Amino acid sequence: MSDLAEKRCIPCEGGIPSFKIDEIHKYLKKVDGWDVKPDESKNYYLIKEFKFKNFLESQEFVNKVGGIAESEGHHPDIWFGWGYAKIKIFTHAINGLAESDFILAAKIDKIS
Repeated sequence: MSDLAEKRCIPCEGGIPSFKIDEIHKYLKKVDGWDVKPDESKNYYLIKEFKFKNFLESQEFVNKVGGIAESEGHHPDIWFGWGYAKIKIFTHAINGLAESDFILAAKIDKIS
């Protein structure tokens, strides 16, 4: 889909602005099937639900996502159960989205 999956996430300690909506839409075209949603404070995040045949496939996928998250130093929120996994990504230090969020999404897409 894009070359984002070949990049590395850059740890963010804050002090930079989160992406504005026009920048978000530019990057959203580079990942597959992710939605952008605002939270109650109007901060944006990425979210995507993945479907599987059973609980074990969901668990195996989540374990792979966890491995990617650890190697990238960028940790999403994850929910999973029988036949599904839901991933929410944003940069906590800036309460919004940055390039690393889209890099992580692209890496997750490669394993789904």
